[in-house]
Amino acid sequence: MARLSLLLLAVLTAGVLILAAPRLYRHFELAATGYPVKGVDVSHYQGDIDWKALRAGGIGFAYIKATEGAHFRDPYFAGNWQRSGEAGIPRGAYHFFSLCKPGAEQAANFIAAVPVEAASLPHALDAEQMEACSNAQPAADPVAEILAFLDATEKRFGRRPMIYTTREFYGARLSDAQRAGRLEKERFWFRSLHWPPRLGSKPWTLWQYHNRGHRPGVDGPVDLNAFNGSAAEFENFVAR
Repeated sequence: MARLSLLLLAVLTAGVLILAAPRLYRHFELAATGYPVKGVDVSHYQGDIDWKALRAGGIGFAYIKATEGAHFRDPYFAGNWQRSGEAGIPRGAYHFFSLCKPGAEQAANFIAAVPVEAASLPHALDAEQMEACSNAQPAADPVAEILAFLDATEKRFGRRPMIYTTREFYGARLSDAQRAGRLEKERFWFRSLHWPPRLGSKPWTLWQYHNRGHRPGVDGPVDLNAFNGSAAEFENFVAR
């Protein structure tokens, strides 16, 4: 009977944990406790955002999706850009990079959508697409197309965008280029849920540590990020 009771207790405990896991997960931020400046990245998936509530809740910066590929523009970008600025949140824009379109065409899409503002953070290129192109040939040299995007947008905005990437994309597309010195001057924003990134010898500037975080002002899950440095270092990052 004692063994049966222990077994039932173990099953009951496991069931409770399974049911509670989604609710607990969104509050689990132990990995970022050592980084004082935290931010969010958002797109139309977050819907309407109360940016003043985000600011009051301790959010120190934001990255806002502007474009994707050569043609798509996020319908919430303009509103998010304006209201985040009004709330006093330092922000930058990001572009979701497609392996199926030339980097120069994608840069033109981004440049047409994002206003030039001296106070904005360095923008970002989201390089994570692993799926095959459905109606086009993938780029023969993805790194060359990424660099073409970065060069064009740096010329336009005066600051070179960062590269956001995942462990999978980095290993498949970028690690060899880094070892060859082609990405020597690039700054990286890495996705690594919960634990600091460990991708080669390249230091990271931003770390996306959570993909279903919870913050006042956002109705639903939101990506959370940490800046690699102190509050004073972040001020220098904002001010160039």
